[in-house]
Amino acid sequence: MAPDIIAPADIDEAVRVDETPRALAGRLAAAKAARAAEDRVGLWILAADTVVACGRRVVPAPTGPVEATAGLALLSGRRHRVYGGICVVTPDGDRRSRLVETVVAFKRLSEAETEAYVASGEWRGKAGGYAVQGLAARFVRWIGGSYSNVVGLPLFETVGLLEGLGYRRPPQRGDG
Repeated sequence: MAPDIIAPADIDEAVRVDETPRALAGRLAAAKAARAAEDRVGLWILAADTVVACGRRVVPAPTGPVEATAGLALLSGRRHRVYGGICVVTPDGDRRSRLVETVVAFKRLSEAETEAYVASGEWRGKAGGYAVQGLAARFVRWIGGSYSNVVGLPLFETVGLLEGLGYRRPPQRGDG
């Protein structure tokens, strides 16, 4: 099932002083949902955000190759956490949120592996500077938790949240 509308929310995504990566993911998802719900009364709103963190340090989506290389160097040979914030607003204005945490362990990356990945451009627009569902899958030694959270939207938890709020998927062609 595809959404009826996809509308990026223009919000300030800067990390606040003393804000943990976990809290950041939750705040950003809630802010995106609130912004989207402002002019979409009576609709189901789903907003999400992904934050990659090494300790308390947020590893942002890189803006260029130098930042992508630095992010991969930070993650190389280490465990890090991926926080997925989800916020749903129901047609009657009820708002619920969930936060999903996944631990990912990267192998130690060689300089050649890092250079090749950065040259691929796959890091563009990706939290933490990598796409686990793409070329970076070969860097992952271990994942603890939701794989789909690392991809970008924790599907199991999102479906559970929607169903718990009373959302029912409209019948689809091919449903028996």
